[in-house]
Amino acid sequence: MARYTGPVCKLCRREGQKLFLKGQKCYTEKCPVDRRAFPPGQHGPAQARRRKQSDYAVQLREKQKVKRIYGLHEKQFRSLFERAAHVPGITGENLIVSLETRLDNIVFRMGFAASRSGARQLVRHRHVEVNGRKVDVPSFKVRPGDEVAVRAKSKDILPIQAALEARTRPAIMDWLALDEKARVGRMVRQPTRADIPLAAQEQLIVELYSK
Repeated sequence: MARYTGPVCKLCRREGQKLFLKGQKCYTEKCPVDRRAFPPGQHGPAQARRRKQSDYAVQLREKQKVKRIYGLHEKQFRSLFERAAHVPGITGENLIVSLETRLDNIVFRMGFAASRSGARQLVRHRHVEVNGRKVDVPSFKVRPGDEVAVRAKSKDILPIQAALEARTRPAIMDWLALDEKARVGRMVRQPTRADIPLAAQEQLIVELYSK
């Protein structure tokens, strides 16, 4: 599967806002989005001057924004949407909750990694276990009551220590519990859309995929 290896700040510029893809650096460094408020590329300034976007363009940008925030490829994102559409409830909210309960996101929310990409790397390198078992699949779905912990041999590695000690580290979600010293967390309950601090209009994504 293709993997984006270019500058992540270009992705933020394309969406016209900070997506916080670099973790703590997004808080401490001056962001290119502030310096160049237009999409990357030679036609970027011209795109910024366009006054009105079509409905399709607005829906597409919203989908791309959410997909990039969580670090998924199109096939993964579409598959997650299709599963969310078959679950009782509001499809858009189901989609956001599904994204939020992925193991890589839970590791990020607990503060074990400075960014979601860093969390995926921790999971892939088998530094994380769920309910006492090693899990190296970032898309693993964490359920209420599951215990997510850093493996004993990995508790003091530098990326985890730096993430936990960062001044700009976000507060722990109230649907999660964390024992920072032991490097162990737990999902207390299933989050709702209101619990997830994501500035996105998921209904636009539903409309896009429903065409």
